[in-house]
Amino acid sequence: MTQPIHPVLLCGGSGTRLWPLSRKSYPKQFAPITGAESLFQASALRLSGPGFAAPLVVTGGDFRFIVTEQLAAVELAPSAVLIEPAARNTAPAILAAALALEAQAPGALMLVAPSDHVIPDPARFREAAQAAAPAAQEGRIVTFGIRPDRAETGYGWLELTDAPGKDFAPVPQPLKRFVEKPDTASAQAMLEGGRHLWNAGIFLFTTDALIAAFEAHAPEMLAQVRAAHESAEHDLGFTRLASEPWAEIEENSIDYAVMEKAANLAVVPYGGVWSDLGGWEAVWRESGPDADGVVTHGPATAIECENALLRAEDESQQLVGLGLRDIVAVAMPDAVLVAHKDRAQDVKLAVQRLKADGVVQAETLPRDYRPWGWFECLALGPRFQVKRIVVHPGASLSLQSHHHRAEHWIVVQGTAKVTVDNEVTLVTENQSVFIPLGSVHRMENPGKLDMVLIEVQTGSYLGEDDITRYEDVYARGQGAKG
Repeated sequence: MTQPIHPVLLCGGSGTRLWPLSRKSYPKQFAPITGAESLFQASALRLSGPGFAAPLVVTGGDFRFIVTEQLAAVELAPSAVLIEPAARNTAPAILAAALALEAQAPGALMLVAPSDHVIPDPARFREAAQAAAPAAQEGRIVTFGIRPDRAETGYGWLELTDAPGKDFAPVPQPLKRFVEKPDTASAQAMLEGGRHLWNAGIFLFTTDALIAAFEAHAPEMLAQVRAAHESAEHDLGFTRLASEPWAEIEENSIDYAVMEKAANLAVVPYGGVWSDLGGWEAVWRESGPDADGVVTHGPATAIECENALLRAEDESQQLVGLGLRDIVAVAMPDAVLVAHKDRAQDVKLAVQRLKADGVVQAETLPRDYRPWGWFECLALGPRFQVKRIVVHPGASLSLQSHHHRAEHWIVVQGTAKVTVDNEVTLVTENQSVFIPLGSVHRMENPGKLDMVLIEVQTGSYLGEDDITRYEDVYARGQGAKG
């Protein structure tokens, strides 16, 4: 009997190629780009159901509460959430997950997948994973190869020993070799040859098989990651890998660290639709262009356009394209991208330029997500700021005070339980409360629905780091935001 498959979702990328929608503070995997769910939620749902255990997630500290909140929204609970002290590429992240799984279920089957891919037929992919399981249980490291439909130069490729069947049945076979991202002529030759597939970066293996591969090919990294795992701290249901040994780890991908050196590799062909949404051109392609090659999203209107993507992300906007051809236009409340489709892969260059110029939009969205909900700035002046704050049911901000600002809260939806020094009151819709400078205060939502309030700040300094924290259910330190 096949043992359960343990999904491992890698959830730490920054996704700069989908700027301005995707930014360092809230990368693309958490956004609903091609459907109602976010890419991360769709990935978790795809790897759930009969034969699959609860997912293990590897992410960064800034995203840990977003991960648990988004999983809860689709009624999934993680088996564990590993927090990387810093991004070190895929090899250390996958190895840390293997060590964590090995500790709780020795020899567990482990399916590693990025959390920002699009696979529209989840049942077909689950069938491919189940078909690959026997080879993995026999000690093979299995990778999944995607049927190519174009001479793509942005992906690595896999060379098969034998061409897959016409029906692309998910039958494991030995992998001949990995192929680096090719030039156009090489990609075209591989496409026409029929024995090459795209490398999706999705793997299935047992924990002991992967650990053995690191022992053979990357023993130093194994020792460092093992030290980080053994000294990990458990905090509010999260596992924080130890930062000191983690800092010594060299950045490396799983392909370079072990896959290209291992001899026990197999590949399972996958004939369904797949995309890594590596740029806006990919979003245009996967969104189903109309007869004129046009895709619109949100309050966007295309007039006499061809082969264009017009995407507006805020209902207060109206994006209009007139006579555009081969253009990508993405409008956010605080930033707009207009690019030729041929340059869509170069958006990261724009992000680098904005970062060098000190532009906050390079990495930060106007909506700031917190463990308790989110806030956004509505107006900002020399000595005042107006925010909209949303607090989830049962959530609370920390007990805190400010040295440089006073605050005025007006509840516009729900009920707030407000603490100001020694007084606790319930503030309902259309009521307000004043928080004097220096007062110790807290805001909570005791209701069953989101609570929304407008906050007016006044003072000499309005930065998020003006905070003294006294109690916090989310175990954040002094100076942490929110």
